[in-house]
Amino acid sequence: MPDPFAFGFTPFARLRGVLIVFCAENLRFGAATQRVLSSMGDLVRRAGAADRFTGKNGSTLDIVAPSGLSLPRLVVVGTGKESDLKPQDFVKLGGIAMGKVPAAAAEATIFAEFASGALKSDQIAGLMLGARLRAYTFDRYKTKRKEGEERPKKVEVNFACANSSAAEKAWLRQAAIADGVVLARDLINEPANVLYPGEFARRASSLGKLGVNVEVLDVAAMRKLGMGALLGVGQGSVHESKLVIMRWNGGKRGSNPIAFIGKGVCFDTGGISIKPAQGMEDMKGDMAGAACVVGLMHALAARKAKINAIGAIGLVENMPDGKAQRPGDIVKTMSGQTIEIINTDAEGRLVLADVLHYVNKKFKPKFMINLATLTGAIIVALGQEYAGMFSNDDKLVERLTKAGQATGERVWRMPLGPEYDKMIDSKFADMKNTGGRWAGSITAAQLLQRFVGKTPWVHLDIAGTALGSPQTDINKSWSSGWGVRLLERLVEDYYER
Repeated sequence: MPDPFAFGFTPFARLRGVLIVFCAENLRFGAATQRVLSSMGDLVRRAGAADRFTGKNGSTLDIVAPSGLSLPRLVVVGTGKESDLKPQDFVKLGGIAMGKVPAAAAEATIFAEFASGALKSDQIAGLMLGARLRAYTFDRYKTKRKEGEERPKKVEVNFACANSSAAEKAWLRQAAIADGVVLARDLINEPANVLYPGEFARRASSLGKLGVNVEVLDVAAMRKLGMGALLGVGQGSVHESKLVIMRWNGGKRGSNPIAFIGKGVCFDTGGISIKPAQGMEDMKGDMAGAACVVGLMHALAARKAKINAIGAIGLVENMPDGKAQRPGDIVKTMSGQTIEIINTDAEGRLVLADVLHYVNKKFKPKFMINLATLTGAIIVALGQEYAGMFSNDDKLVERLTKAGQATGERVWRMPLGPEYDKMIDSKFADMKNTGGRWAGSITAAQLLQRFVGKTPWVHLDIAGTALGSPQTDINKSWSSGWGVRLLERLVEDYYER
């Protein structure tokens, strides 16, 4: 189903559809906004007094069929104390503004002016990013709509501003990021009967249109490489496993790339160690790490990032079958290390072990960051507000933390140490794939660390943030596409030449 929303720019004087304006504390408006509202007399102040609306940050005032204004609806969004606003607040306010566009509206104008004056182009682009992310819905499989839910086939949302050409230039970069987030959301929200490993690989291959070099390795190629851990996870499924390597060469020729690796378990039943039925439907999202990597590579390529980057995703389906691996099996990884399977539901780390080693050996990256919905233990520890971060490199941790604060996709460092490492030592192999109930997210990270060597590395456990995502001002979807904006910001701030 095509996206019904079209975002654009318009001069201050051209107002159509629902009008959304901003005000600071004590109902203070910008000069251009005041001129527009002057035909209404003191209606806004009277309505504000009746609704106890003062312009507090994030608050809204809704006036239907406002007298003196030939528009169907006026919405006032409070910005609070404007001197306190950070770049991320513009994204939030854009989402709030978009959320006030009624389902029946075919047109809306968002007046890009605050009490302090016209907004800068990057601030307008921030508003648009928030609006674009808030507008996202995943309803392509609904054949019927409840009364009041149906939108027009096309909805035009225009941002009224003083310099539309500068704003449009700033938006091009943010549009690339928005498209990357939307791509990640779509992938995670898709049902597993539609998005199995082969289909996921096909969709990732579409990045070739943006100049990304995409290579898909099949089972035979991975078997030749010795990827026994990854292949062991998928051997019980009728859908063959895939390894997708995406390469964006926007930096200096010959410069070592940075690398992002994603767990792509397209559906996780737990295998022979089968999960309880309740909530298992959510395991269609166990490929959220891989989805983030694809969305990130889209964003970097679409905005022509000046960096060499690798995106690698291991795509499998973990099913119970006569051919599925069993608890007690021992698999040999590409690195030569062996892993005893204690629980077939601890499968994501097996996939990542081979992909991490492959990327490290073949591309010799400056750093590797992997993302995975790896453990329920991280949700117990951090809930849904932070992703768990494990690393062997303090500088990378510091930079990711700052990028998380800037984007709102926050990370929290968790410990690693030899004491935890002992918990995954095996009597029969080099290691076992789970260390038991205690410190579950840490022992999973300890296993991954055995496959990265001395390369700077971060493991992000996104089980709490990537699916069943908290509802926010910029996300009303089951999946938020978490991680795309975080990692794009990391690249932009610290690694582009």
